[in-house]
Amino acid sequence: MTGNEIKQRYHMVTDSLKDGVRLVAISKYHPAEHIMAAYNEGQRIFGESHVQELERKVKELPNDIEWHFIGHLQTNKVKYIAPYISMIEAVDSIRLMKEIDKQAAKHNRTIDILLELHIAKEATKYGFSLDECREILNEGEWRSMTHIRICGLMMMASNTDNEEQIRSEFNQAADFFEEVRTMFFKDEPSFSCRSWGMSHDYHIACQCRSNMVRIGTSIFGERVY
Repeated sequence: MTGNEIKQRYHMVTDSLKDGVRLVAISKYHPAEHIMAAYNEGQRIFGESHVQELERKVKELPNDIEWHFIGHLQTNKVKYIAPYISMIEAVDSIRLMKEIDKQAAKHNRTIDILLELHIAKEATKYGFSLDECREILNEGEWRSMTHIRICGLMMMASNTDNEEQIRSEFNQAADFFEEVRTMFFKDEPSFSCRSWGMSHDYHIACQCRSNMVRIGTSIFGERVY
């Protein structure tokens, strides 16, 4: 994939997004020069899911990049990314939440997080069920964690060609977002992020109230390493 090809693909994606929808360019498994091709077109938010790869790229690439950790994150890896990560998108346990808060405090930082929902009909996916998410928010332990900021919800739809199923799952997430915002975050304008939609389904996601999409393949092509 050449820089010009990435540039063309990047603009095809951004031109197709609704106003107000933020793009997280998923750059995992792609080299720094691919990231720079998108960066030079104005992209600033990039998503990675492997700590060692991310650490290397943070050192190589411009310091105004906003790095999002998008994969399943083990608690023992949080300390490595806490000094610089902008957002951790897939928080799927209260234990992980506590560890992020603890490590962020060591660096006198507040780290933005999204709560991951498990709505898809696939056992392999991580995340809270809707009832589990309600329970954790109701219990309120998160309110004492002053070095994290819950900014919204994220989820992945089922890996299926059934567009109606995908649409249904996205709409479930969007309805649940409104419920949670009303119950727990009505005075918190920072709770605003609805992160769903990837390369194969982001057009549907944008119709289902998503305002953050995670797109890699449509911009960078297949993984390089």
